[in-house]
Amino acid sequence: MTQTTVISNIEELLAVLPERALTPLRAHPSLDDLLEVVIDLGRPIEARFPGGFEYVTEEQATADDLAYVTARIGEFGGDNRAGIERTLHRISAMRTRTGTVVGLTCRVGRAVFGTIDMIRDVVVQGRSILLLGRPGVGKTTMLREVARVLADDFVKRVIVVDTSNEIAGDGDIPHPAIGRARRMQVSSPDRQHDVMIEAVENHMPEVIVVDEIGTEGDARAARTIAERGVQLIATAHGNSLDNLLVNPTLSDLIGGIRAVTLGDEEAKRRGTQKTVLERAAPPTFHTLVEILEIDRVAIHHDVARTVDACLLGSRPRPEIRARSAAGEVAVLEAAAELPGPLPESEVGGPLAAQLRALRRPDGITHILPSGVSRSKLEKAIRELRVPAAVVKDDAVADVVLGLKIHHRQPSAARPAGRPQAQQIAVRSNTYGQIYEAVRELFDIRTTAREEFALRETEQALKRVMDSGEPVELTPQNAYIRRLQHELAAKHDLHSDSVGRDPRRRVRIAP
Repeated sequence: MTQTTVISNIEELLAVLPERALTPLRAHPSLDDLLEVVIDLGRPIEARFPGGFEYVTEEQATADDLAYVTARIGEFGGDNRAGIERTLHRISAMRTRTGTVVGLTCRVGRAVFGTIDMIRDVVVQGRSILLLGRPGVGKTTMLREVARVLADDFVKRVIVVDTSNEIAGDGDIPHPAIGRARRMQVSSPDRQHDVMIEAVENHMPEVIVVDEIGTEGDARAARTIAERGVQLIATAHGNSLDNLLVNPTLSDLIGGIRAVTLGDEEAKRRGTQKTVLERAAPPTFHTLVEILEIDRVAIHHDVARTVDACLLGSRPRPEIRARSAAGEVAVLEAAAELPGPLPESEVGGPLAAQLRALRRPDGITHILPSGVSRSKLEKAIRELRVPAAVVKDDAVADVVLGLKIHHRQPSAARPAGRPQAQQIAVRSNTYGQIYEAVRELFDIRTTAREEFALRETEQALKRVMDSGEPVELTPQNAYIRRLQHELAAKHDLHSDSVGRDPRRRVRIAP
């Protein structure tokens, strides 16, 4: 159970407003719920609340009122947004064609701690996550809390790309709400994608947090970041996955859509028309979270499979989670289109009993890499979709994954009642070895993705043997490509990998 804590710094916003608006606002019984104050030239000053709006002055706002506010806030950027130093408040300007400010929207920015408990288990798995939701529903608030939790609680190298200073506040020193996360400011909105790439190339982040991916350049930068093995957590314009599917600029975030013309035999086998829609590439984001309300979310755990199902005419049902008034998080609806976590009775690997004893309340197994690549381990966790997180401290590790040639004594500094971490050894620091170790740890025999890839390979082998023509398979990760090569070799057929990640794929020929 998690209780949310709200820090609004409301007095700092009131201090920049015209004097005649202060008295009625300070005396207002719903001041704690204030959303924004609107000052439009020639109209009374307006206060907006969740249930509606009220005029807080009888007199019309003047040019002096607008000048009073703009003189007490930061500089407006290229997006016509400004802020108040060391706060999260945002002031947006409306201008005439000549550039004169004739309207201000003074939005209250609140740091809300405890908002990510609904998706905490998803965030710590290292998978890239896209947050969607209507304006004002709390996307940026949740994004800010994600940055703080990953930086402080999980000691990740987190960089916030802050285009409008909404995540970390105005001024040179970021707001404490992002914790240890570092903040890179963006000089103008059209440079956001450049700063995203700069963050990866110059500062070695493990996680990049971005608010409002909205352009084709942003989408390309997001894919570049994901391909480099960096966890990307971002928001985008749109209320749901359906919005992204029909958005030509942002559909690449979930794999993109292309029209494919099938042969007569393949169309007959599928039972479809000859021209069908298919996902064009692996999605940039592994998981998509639709924020329905501040205390209610819908989670698509596997974006690739969800998009594929949508294109086949299905209506996948995401997992619905909600937080009660008491702070308890519950799953209201399970995801219908995806398998859930393995039931306890089905976990029967050699470490199953130890894992059950080590299991934490959130169900996440903490794995410490010792002499093996952290990035490869995180990639294996993402690919296998297992409830695990990579940690850096013996004292909190449930499992230590290391090389056989090394022997690491587990730390004696364990919390009371916690058994020592289990030791797992691999022969070499290769992705295949690490992937297999994680599979064994969670007793995963064959994933749905592997089953699909191997069925596709078997069909391709038959086509090559029948026609003598080469066939290219759909893009897969390195481990699955190795399985496809082995299957081709068993049938005495030639195979090689072509293309570059994430489009690298196996080509089978006679």
